Amino acid sequence: MSELDYYRPLSVKATEREDGMQVRTVLERRLGVSRKLLSKLKLTELGLTVNDKRVFTSDIVRTGDVVTIRMEKESSDDILPEPIPIDVVFEDEDVLVVNKPPGIIVHPTHGHYTGTLANGVVHYWRERGETVRFRPIHRLDEHTSGLVVIAKTPYVHQQLSEQLQADEVDKRYLAFVHNKPTHEAGTVDGPIDRDPERPHLRIVTPDGYPSVTHYETVAVYESGAASCVRLKLETGRTHQIRVHMKSIGCPLIGDEMYGLESGLKQADVMMEGRQALHAESIAFTHPITRERMKWTAALPDDMRRLEHYLQEG
Repeated sequence: MSELDYYRPLSVKATEREDGMQVRTVLERRLGVSRKLLSKLKLTELGLTVNDKRVFTSDIVRTGDVVTIRMEKESSDDILPEPIPIDVVFEDEDVLVVNKPPGIIVHPTHGHYTGTLANGVVHYWRERGETVRFRPIHRLDEHTSGLVVIAKTPYVHQQLSEQLQADEVDKRYLAFVHNKPTHEAGTVDGPIDRDPERPHLRIVTPDGYPSVTHYETVAVYESGAASCVRLKLETGRTHQIRVHMKSIGCPLIGDEMYGLESGLKQADVMMEGRQALHAESIAFTHPITRERMKWTAALPDDMRRLEHYLQEG
């Protein structure tokens, strides 16, 4: 294999304090490379090198040695490329941030092998001549719009996934809900699990998985008949925002699964079968440059029309 078969190499120069350490120790300490990724790297010719010579993870490093990892290029051969428009918010060699429209699934699933965000992204990369595997670090419901982050290498995916687990990825959502929260800002701490009577739904139940949602009220409309709220998740359970907002008497406008039987019906109709929920911003530390970065996405047209309707009363 040649250098062209690998993504951009990542290197560190061993310090005096690292003299005598094993290759795996240096890479774990300096780059945070996981054991799983190390196991994969050592299987390729140029995956692990010291001073451009192939080594094992147990080999010893000396002061001044240049320790390098190279990840073999991968592609999503199981995902059919489709010319689906992609709204690219940011892209470099390591990360792709896109603004997902409502009504599109992030990744192919049983019964949905085409027409997904993944199909569009794979086509976008192939048209640009890039060999990249589709690796989203998080997902959005089909009918939730907004920002989705996709890692372009195994190392970046590992690093961003760890940031996500450590609550170092700051994701904010904007939603329009029926009624108004009792408190202007607060936290919903309610365990979530499947509804035993309707398994496709989730409910707040004492025996569920720990789930925490923070909210703040942005605006109140129609004397409290509807509100705009900004939300931040500590956990990422299925339908978490929708379930938690319903649990405090403020289900999302347009939500056919967790909505109200009464209320501002015209507002529900305006959303045309999708909940008024938008992933408006995301921030994290770039795994390669170590720069703290943040992106925002404006409200899509349907939520803008809803906002105007509520403002006009």
